[in-house]
Amino acid sequence: MNKQQAQEKIDALKELLNQYGYEYYVLDKPSVPDSEYDEKLQELRKLEEAYPELITADSPTQRIGAEPLAAFQKVQHNVPMLSLGNAFNAGDLRDFDRRVREGTDQPVTYVCELKIDGLAISLLYEDGKFTRGATRGDGTTGEDITSNLRTIRSIPLTIKDTETIEVRGEAYMPHKSFLALNKKREENGEEPFANPRNAAAGSLRQLDPKIAAERNLDIFLYGVGEWEAGAIESHSERLEYLQQLGFKTNPEWRRCQTIEAVIEYVEYWTAERPNLHYEIDGIVVKVDNLDQQEELGYTAKSPRWAIAYKFPAEEVITTLQDIELSVGRTGVITPTAVLDAVKVAGTTVKRASLHNEDLIRAKDIRIGDKVVIKKAGDIIPEVVRIVEEKRTGNEQEFHMPTECPACGSELVRLEGEVALRCINPNCPAQLKEGLIHFVSRNAMNIDGLGEKVIIQLFQEKLIHTIADIYRLKRDELLNLERMGEKSVDNLLQAIEASKTNSLERLLFGLGIRFVGAKAAKTLAEQFETMEKLQHATLDDLIAVDEIGEKMADSIVQYFSEEEVMDLLKELSGLGVNMEYKGIKRSEQTADTIFSGKTIVLTGKMEHYTRPEAKEIIENMGGTVTGSVSKKTDIVIAGEDAGSKYEKAQKLGVTIWDEQQLKEALDV
Repeated sequence: MNKQQAQEKIDALKELLNQYGYEYYVLDKPSVPDSEYDEKLQELRKLEEAYPELITADSPTQRIGAEPLAAFQKVQHNVPMLSLGNAFNAGDLRDFDRRVREGTDQPVTYVCELKIDGLAISLLYEDGKFTRGATRGDGTTGEDITSNLRTIRSIPLTIKDTETIEVRGEAYMPHKSFLALNKKREENGEEPFANPRNAAAGSLRQLDPKIAAERNLDIFLYGVGEWEAGAIESHSERLEYLQQLGFKTNPEWRRCQTIEAVIEYVEYWTAERPNLHYEIDGIVVKVDNLDQQEELGYTAKSPRWAIAYKFPAEEVITTLQDIELSVGRTGVITPTAVLDAVKVAGTTVKRASLHNEDLIRAKDIRIGDKVVIKKAGDIIPEVVRIVEEKRTGNEQEFHMPTECPACGSELVRLEGEVALRCINPNCPAQLKEGLIHFVSRNAMNIDGLGEKVIIQLFQEKLIHTIADIYRLKRDELLNLERMGEKSVDNLLQAIEASKTNSLERLLFGLGIRFVGAKAAKTLAEQFETMEKLQHATLDDLIAVDEIGEKMADSIVQYFSEEEVMDLLKELSGLGVNMEYKGIKRSEQTADTIFSGKTIVLTGKMEHYTRPEAKEIIENMGGTVTGSVSKKTDIVIAGEDAGSKYEKAQKLGVTIWDEQQLKEALDV
């Protein structure tokens, strides 16, 4: 296949995959099974690997392809993103209707939309391609979060309109994603997000797009900024056109001829909102006709032609009967309130999170208390406060245990943490989730050993610890359901291959508190062997760049456990590699052209992929970042370098082309 044929095939695959993605993520009506989508995506990925110069920003493979940012750039909104005035009852809505009718001589029709509780964002499309995404910020100035917004699958990377168009909407976190994220955070001893809105905002303000991608955000588009409306005369027509372009709009909007119809719509969704799979905190009411919107105009803070009705909060009283404890994957002990069943925001609640011991103490929560319950973000039940005047004197104070309820090991509270934690790696309550983490892609990456297979093996008592994975026998596996000879052989080959992984994968897979994939790589490079890391002191660890005192303390504590020592001896005896296989620090050239330099890579390169160039530069002592600043020493620019190249020119930063990079690397 020549380059021209590859280009044609890539274009065809991109168009097909974008259509499949639209059907799946926007219409919720997939036309092909997931396996077919994955097969086409893999085909596209292989073609782009063979012809990296043909990779474009609108390719489905580039959803999470961006490097972490050093900081967010500011974005000026040419059309301000104004906030809305509020209404809290039917009387406020009728007052709004009166003001609107006083401001225009023509009959008024309204459009009602669900007010998504997320993060307001702006998307810019130029020549049909998504080129920039920004937060609302203060309405005039936001932050460029393009890389993070690309990870939202329902945002099209290309649209059918080639004019410059800026669309606006609300990025949000669905209930399912929110629950999964908070569960993970609590298991890691981190404070859970209070509500989906905070979670969505926090996710989109991550400097590493891969973190945003893991959190499964979604979006609804509801309006425009800079855009010539053309023949479109109403907001309802605009919503329909946005959908035609491939944008995801909320299907629950309604045109209402009178304010009484608006109030009816509000009352309906006040009752029905618990049945949605995302959070809303009100209803937005807009004058439909665009000319009337222009006629009504704006105040200094908000449009006169729109208003936001805010739902009232719902709190109920019930009795706290008991406090139960659970042990998460990382050993965090989480208390949960067991309640007399009560209906909150449309659903029956019997349990509520208490998060940690400090919260219980701060709120003086006791077993037998009458407590006020609400749903945080209308999703997660939580205890707001006690009803002290209803105490009888028979309530019992709750005390957290000193030993793990699952394995009896002594619980510890690491400095700076609010959670008690079991750090026994053989704790049965942690083992199953720990096994799933160990075999995951960023850890030991054992193909064929996914979550379902791990659970099956655990339930059949074929694996109990990490080491047991490397003791699995062919005959044992063949006796399991849905395990044929070919799949068993492939699985055993993948397990055997994982033994040769470099040290950083094993370190990450062990699940040491605070040690993520990046920190594991840093530790592996620095200490080179598991044995050296095991014997590292707190001072040794803190001396390593990017390893703070909190992480260092966690590492020392982890390796001080006898169970950990036994596990590592077992793994080593089973043939699992305990050494770093990359270029060791001691073998790196002490003084290279990149030593101590900050480098930015931009544009398309012919001889290197971006990750290859980054790895080579870092192995020569350089630091590769994602944005150009006064601290940047060299910008290496390939074809179509774009804004980073222009910024480097303005700042007077040294700029190299790919040939200069090749000469510097002497390859």
